[in-house]
Amino acid sequence: MLPPFGWQAVLQQWQFAPVVTALTAILAALYLWGAWRVGRRHPARPWRWWRTAFFFAGLAVIVLATESGIGAYDDVLFWDHMVQHLMLIMVAPPLLVAGQPVTLLLHASRNPLHSWTKRVIRSRVVTFLTWPPFTLAAYAAVIVATHLTGLITTTITHPVLHDAEHAVYLVVGYLFFLPIVGSEPIRWRLSYPIRFLLLAVAMPVDTFTGLILSMQSSPLHATDGPAPPGSPNPLQDVHWAGAIMWVAGDALMFAFMMLVFLMWARADRGSASSLGWLERVRSNSFDSLVTPSPVTASPATASPAAVSTAAAAPAAGSTHATIDNDDDLAAYNDYLARLNQSGHGPAGRQ
Repeated sequence: MLPPFGWQAVLQQWQFAPVVTALTAILAALYLWGAWRVGRRHPARPWRWWRTAFFFAGLAVIVLATESGIGAYDDVLFWDHMVQHLMLIMVAPPLLVAGQPVTLLLHASRNPLHSWTKRVIRSRVVTFLTWPPFTLAAYAAVIVATHLTGLITTTITHPVLHDAEHAVYLVVGYLFFLPIVGSEPIRWRLSYPIRFLLLAVAMPVDTFTGLILSMQSSPLHATDGPAPPGSPNPLQDVHWAGAIMWVAGDALMFAFMMLVFLMWARADRGSASSLGWLERVRSNSFDSLVTPSPVTASPATASPAAVSTAAAAPAAGSTHATIDNDDDLAAYNDYLARLNQSGHGPAGRQ
């Protein structure tokens, strides 16, 4: 029998899972190779370290959810089983998405692997699998089917199906969050309001599942083996699992909504600052054109209109936010007249 569940048990009750260990080690090695290759081929633009950190954090969450004490107790405590599910579908996938493994593969590979990867990304199958309505439906179906149907008992009592369930959670979570928080070169480029809407629609799925489990009047008999000492009774176990799905699931989804909102605000701020920079360059160029220099137009030779325009140009530049007004148009026409008088215009070349 396992000891009482707690932080000490999470850190000490490790169970070795050869498939998980092998796959995470292979993915980590390939990712490091890709980052090293990109840095070698493009020394001025190496792969960003924080993307590597995100990807390795996602792999660490997978190992923690399946091989630590969280994985050791998932067959005997249903609420721990729920914690594991949230880690595999809502924590690890977004971290892997933030690591941009597909973009890294494209940057690090050469033909024929590079061309084959691009064909796969643009294929109809990948286009459908990353289609936001499909990913949303898949997320909702997996959450409901694995918690509110007979699959609960089946997956827990059959280790192979249990491991397959973990893989399904990772794949569905990756596909769901890919168009929302990712920037991989897939077909779908969602606006920030649509991303926000997808998360808002997915949140009630977690709420509904959690509420149904929290209102159960009988245990689900979804554990395989005796509960460790100090554990809640079977009915409380189900209620705790429902509360975790409801509260923690909605909290995670709300956090992603806030992340999308911040990304949205940052994108708008970047567009505004870029527009302001262009406007400043345009204004400075305009001022340098319409303001006569001492060489091209002196007070003795310039017309009274030109002198008055030149004197008013700095004041106009400091008063108007843009250069699209009648005064600016008059200044520009005067600038063209000065060009014509100095011999630089069409009339001066005749």
